[in-house]
Amino acid sequence: MEELSELILEKLNTLVIVVNEQGSVDYVSSSSLKVLGYDSKLLLGDAWWDLTRNSKEEIAIVKNISRRMFSECQKGFFPQPYERLLKTSSGKNKWILWNTTIGPENTMVAIGYDITERKTAEQKLLKANAVLVQHNAEMLESINYAQRIQQSILPPKLKIEQLFNGGFVLYKPKDIVSGDFYWFYEKSDAFYVAAVDCTGHGVPGALLSVLANSLLKNVIDGCNFCEPAQILYELDIELHKELNSGKDYLASDGMDISLCKFYKDKTKAVFAGAFRPMILVRNSEIFEFKGNRNPIGFYGGTEKLFEQTEIVLKANDTFYLYSDGYIDQFGGERNKKLNKRRFKELLLTMETMDISEQEAFLEYAFNNWKQDSEQTDDIVVVGIRI
Repeated sequence: MEELSELILEKLNTLVIVVNEQGSVDYVSSSSLKVLGYDSKLLLGDAWWDLTRNSKEEIAIVKNISRRMFSECQKGFFPQPYERLLKTSSGKNKWILWNTTIGPENTMVAIGYDITERKTAEQKLLKANAVLVQHNAEMLESINYAQRIQQSILPPKLKIEQLFNGGFVLYKPKDIVSGDFYWFYEKSDAFYVAAVDCTGHGVPGALLSVLANSLLKNVIDGCNFCEPAQILYELDIELHKELNSGKDYLASDGMDISLCKFYKDKTKAVFAGAFRPMILVRNSEIFEFKGNRNPIGFYGGTEKLFEQTEIVLKANDTFYLYSDGYIDQFGGERNKKLNKRRFKELLLTMETMDISEQEAFLEYAFNNWKQDSEQTDDIVVVGIRI
């Protein structure tokens, strides 16, 4: 029966040692030869501690721990399974998981399982995870720096309040950086306001937004008769050039834009859009000015038509230019999109609010709709009151 037990222990890579009250080892299973490379007889007495540890300091520490464990076991307090590193006869290390209990004749019995493969795998995983954590931290640091750069090219939100009778910007990137952006520009006779939605979100969208921001300024600086439809036409040409210069394929990137020119004498505004509308709230009525169904940058070589609409302004007219992120947000009881109808209802609801309060109201309504759902897309909403 004893031979059978030894055979089973050997097959299972399991060690059994018996330690007496003095801390000497009275018994070591023959499986020690397979697990540690030592004949069990060589490990009796203090040899177990001397041969399977790497230094005198470690031997002293382990002996002290064993004495305390022996004392605890005698009181009926058995320690939780614990792991120890043992040195083999070849100088390598093996991880052993130990369980201890009280044996016959006031001894302590320790049963050890070879978990070296598992520990090696764990350590590799921990090392790989540490590398990933480091890479993630570096990437996050870079993206946060990119966010500061992106925000530096956005006009101050206070500027819109100074240019008009009041206004706001609700700007909520889905990720740290955004593919949506808002844009203001002043020329001698007019102010230009735009809400722009570039392809994608996150880093790709943000890179495109930086390019689009620069191109918008260059196009307007370079034209004398800067009407919104002409600006969109020139912007489409310039963006297509930038994205496809020197390439043997056509880039499938671009942007949608809602662009409005407000004359400084506040008599009229001129709107043009590329796949994005503009909404006017006037005397509790909603007027929607739809953009052309042509995006900026896509479909190179296709002749595109951008039309514009002239609007005679009245006091307290309130205009909203926005990307599709707000109305496309999933939420509500049935996890549906908020949609344009509900968005228009919100605009009518807040018509009597001061324009400075509307940003907070729209953000509250958005969060109330979204609840615990993830934000679907980047969001920009620009509100302007005449």
